[in-house]
Amino acid sequence: MSGLNKVVKTYDEALKGLKDNMSVMAGGFGLCGIPEGSIQKIYDLGIKGLTFISCTAGIADFGLGILLEKNQIKKVITSYCGENPVLEQRFLNNEIEIQFVPQGTLAEKIRAHGAGIPAFYTPTGFGTPVEDGKDVKKFDGKGYILENALGADFALIKAWKGDTMGNLIYRKTAANFNPMMAMAGKITVAEVEEIVEPGELDPNFIHTPGIYVNRIIQGTFEKRIERRTLKS
Repeated sequence: MSGLNKVVKTYDEALKGLKDNMSVMAGGFGLCGIPEGSIQKIYDLGIKGLTFISCTAGIADFGLGILLEKNQIKKVITSYCGENPVLEQRFLNNEIEIQFVPQGTLAEKIRAHGAGIPAFYTPTGFGTPVEDGKDVKKFDGKGYILENALGADFALIKAWKGDTMGNLIYRKTAANFNPMMAMAGKITVAEVEEIVEPGELDPNFIHTPGIYVNRIIQGTFEKRIERRTLKS
């Protein structure tokens, strides 16, 4: 990796600098659009004490779920963990901390950080336990609570295509939290299905400009389905 060429060949290079007790954002919604290779590499390296920020917590044996096997996660900031029974049980046993954030608020906290906005007021959660300990104001007679922006040491994201300069295109719903997380990490690592040369991506369809991406790696993906429902 040199100059404007941000391609790395191995996940060791991609995750260089990731250490115990850091904060990590992982893109995806359920198992759709998750950075599978980066998560697996964290598991292999045994990095622990991590705070993970993710829309959902995946399932027990894939994605973020595998990091629970070796107690590598100490805290999860998420909107939903109902598909991961291992995480639920560890939470009930006081073995892991979970901070629940309304999904839209979580998205905006991440987007705000990437946009350089330190905090914002939202009506979501007003009058509920979500507002506990937070500044509350009324605008035009309606209640709002102050939410701080949310960044991380590393942002691990998944895209469909990228060029060697880190410009990214996501495919359909696999975009989900990835574009905003790409902007909110001190170091952003993008794993993609295909890497092309600069100029091959139509600039009208680039979702994440390469300025936000530090490293890009071409991976292989299982793309497991979180919950398969078949007609009887």
